[in-house]
Amino acid sequence: MLFPDYRPRRLRQNEAFRKMIRETSFSIDNLIYPLFVVTGKGIRRPIPSMPGIFQLSIDELLKEAREVKALGIPAVILFGIPDKKDQKASGAYDPNGIIQRAMKALKEKIPDLMVIGDVCLCEYMSHGHCGIIQGQDVDNDATLELLAQTALSQAKAGADMVAPSDMMDGRVAEIRQVLDENGFETLPIMAYSAKYASAFYGPFREAAESAPKFGDRKTYQMDPANAREAIREVSLDVEEGADIIMVKPALPYLDIICRVREEFDLPIAAYNVSGEYAMIKAAAKEGWVDENKVIMETLLSIRRAGADLILTYFAKQAAELLKNAR
Repeated sequence: MLFPDYRPRRLRQNEAFRKMIRETSFSIDNLIYPLFVVTGKGIRRPIPSMPGIFQLSIDELLKEAREVKALGIPAVILFGIPDKKDQKASGAYDPNGIIQRAMKALKEKIPDLMVIGDVCLCEYMSHGHCGIIQGQDVDNDATLELLAQTALSQAKAGADMVAPSDMMDGRVAEIRQVLDENGFETLPIMAYSAKYASAFYGPFREAAESAPKFGDRKTYQMDPANAREAIREVSLDVEEGADIIMVKPALPYLDIICRVREEFDLPIAAYNVSGEYAMIKAAAKEGWVDENKVIMETLLSIRRAGADLILTYFAKQAAELLKNAR
């Protein structure tokens, strides 16, 4: 049909029509809120490049988590900043490590809040890379055991799900095997399957104190120019036992989310990363954009591309906006 017989504007002329034919829905249930945990007490340390986001001691983490739960956000993902770092990332799999203690506290005090453990070593390594260093590069196979032990320690601490973000080859299979052998066969894995070597991670590295001390992560994170490779990476994680697959970052890689959605029927997560958050916050501070509208349009676009779950620092703001829109 062509104009004037077909007029698409007929179904846009009022809000009732627009709601009735809306193709993409977005709710609080789609949100996961990232949190940064440090040792100490009474610590709520602002992150300058991420306004409204903090490094939190466990007592402050519990306060934040209660607010998250009250807003209806179903899950948080934890990133730990240890007091000491070494070349074996021993704090990552220490039963009394910062993440393990935080998980135990959350599951004791707020048991209904889903707690996801980020499984990576960079925050705990003295050199800031995501694995064991041999020469000037990360030794993939030597790193797998440490990643599996980290996931196991989080499972024992009460994690509802583990999320390997390191991009080592074969890590999902290694983690799945170790979890199953230790009685955690029902614990799901959300794999950072297509994680790109992105410039949008800068503020996160400040928050997690995880910037590499030398070189970069291009030998293990994906080349931003590659799309077909993302499908291969996701396929490997699916075959190795991933229950949820993730694309990171989200906004510059909406095409990747869409391609993954077309190829796979597993749940898909997307990480609306720190640089994306910081840009919107900076533009809103200058009055260049309407912050609330841009937040909701951003998150809706990630859903429209095919993501079922969105990890976002906007989770609390979005939850408030969604509640007020009812």
